[in-house]
Amino acid sequence: MKSQISLAFQNCRKENRPALLTYTVAGDNTKKRSLEILKSISKYADILEIGFPHNAPTADGPQIQNSSHRALKNGLKLKDVFQIVKNYKKSKNSKPCILMGYYQMVHRYGEKKFVNKCKQVGVSGIILVDLPFPDNKEFAKLCKKNSITFVQLLSPTTSKKRMKKIIASSHDMIYYISMLSTTGGKLKVSPRKILENYNRIKRINKSKNLVIGFGITNKTIASLKKSDGLVVGSALCKEITRSLKNRQNPVTKLNKMVKGLKNKII
Repeated sequence: MKSQISLAFQNCRKENRPALLTYTVAGDNTKKRSLEILKSISKYADILEIGFPHNAPTADGPQIQNSSHRALKNGLKLKDVFQIVKNYKKSKNSKPCILMGYYQMVHRYGEKKFVNKCKQVGVSGIILVDLPFPDNKEFAKLCKKNSITFVQLLSPTTSKKRMKKIIASSHDMIYYISMLSTTGGKLKVSPRKILENYNRIKRINKSKNLVIGFGITNKTIASLKKSDGLVVGSALCKEITRSLKNRQNPVTKLNKMVKGLKNKII
């Protein structure tokens, strides 16, 4: 049986476009508003990445750090993240959810307990930025056993030999980090070069869904639409910050923004 993530990519292929993946931090800026944002952007996004906030993130740029800070300041805990996902999955037209965060929190919570809870609330996938291959093999097996996609990461510096091993052991989605930077950095590499690297990876195994993340904005998204999927995160977190500063409603602002992003890749 195909996973919800695989089905989402399959539907996008039928429409001859890449999947649009959004990233927002759970609990930004409140639990209630975070849930409203997820429901609102669901109309246009295909897969929702939901970050569990961390006070010492290694890969997150300032925009996502701001989002995490707001959520943590409000006392958000991992149990609240699960509750947000559970409530979201009850909503009409909910999309597959991928939880994204750091292994330290999973380790503290307990691997089996964490994966069981993910399954229980309706999480479709997990990304752990600081659990690289081959250290992630056992955790990936645990995810697979519970029908949850463990998403592996590749970067421009991953050697071809290592890349082949990661792709062979990966589930139905792989995340290609387009450039060496924290999230939200300006695109330092030309979209043409990113697609060249992307196609090189894709040729290793065409059956795996490969998405591009980092540096994707309203300006760059259209030039990368020949991929299986595109992840937009920092641009959305930045918009939440801007809306709050201007006393505007981030729910409406993000709905409009995600609609605009979707229109650029149709």
